[in-house]
Amino acid sequence: MKELYPLLGIVTVLNTPFKTNNSIDFKALKINVCDAMKAGVAGFLVPAMASEVYKLSAIERIKMVAAVLEEVGGKVPVIAGAGEPGLAKAKSLLNSYIGLGCRNVLVQIPYENDNQFKAHFMELAGIDLDLIMLQDWNTSGYGLPDDLICDLFEKVESFRCLKIETVPAGVKYSRILNLTGGRLNVSGGWAVTQMIEGLQRGVHAFMPTGMHWIYAQIYALWIQGKEDDATDLFYKILPVLAFSNQHLDISVHFFKRLLHRQGIYPTDTVREPILPFDRIHQDIADQLIERVITLENEIKYNIGSS
Repeated sequence: MKELYPLLGIVTVLNTPFKTNNSIDFKALKINVCDAMKAGVAGFLVPAMASEVYKLSAIERIKMVAAVLEEVGGKVPVIAGAGEPGLAKAKSLLNSYIGLGCRNVLVQIPYENDNQFKAHFMELAGIDLDLIMLQDWNTSGYGLPDDLICDLFEKVESFRCLKIETVPAGVKYSRILNLTGGRLNVSGGWAVTQMIEGLQRGVHAFMPTGMHWIYAQIYALWIQGKEDDATDLFYKILPVLAFSNQHLDISVHFFKRLLHRQGIYPTDTVREPILPFDRIHQDIADQLIERVITLENEIKYNIGSS
């Protein structure tokens, strides 16, 4: 029987740092990875939606994965994003990632019907991989059918993880965990605003962007049995989540600005096209960034003095 894949905790999705000339700043990317590892994250997903992935060329994506793999040095899993709707491009990316030594991948497949989806998935599963994470993405509904997920899980050895990003997400977390006997590793992505609910439902991993120290601390407190402390800390970032999660582009702007203020990214440059981030956005963001930095400094101080 397939055992639970041990991906437990915070798997951070990395924003792509750009220089002022719009090229990728790989040095800054590695600094972000290093800071996240110090915070205690369980792994990395790169590139993904928060990375502005569809504005990156295939070569840029491959170079990003290579840089993260080099910095991580095998200490935690690196999951390479191959969320391409086209089969040929997805297969090309997967083979390139394997060439780097990365055998953990995330795939996202457009759903038309079960037969079409299975055929597409099995083509990708035929590539020699250790881990396939399937992205169940639907911003306005329940996403992939439960029976389809369970069937693929039982048939494909490398299908070990499911990233659920549906509306609502909570009930689907519970259903999938129940249907697979807790053996399919379930993670929450965009629905990180329901992190406490996810923890209560037994979700294994969470895939937020930024705020590594805060998210890692919330998870650590929860598994230590300090559920009230974890919840209290989560409530302190709810204003941040309410603002940043109103739209993906706002989230990208916000977390780039945060990383710049933290001294991790030299710029907060984003690639076009993207929604504008006007003066009101910036003023609100700066207030919330002060909240985040204060909380993270408190966490670092408490960890250092314990």
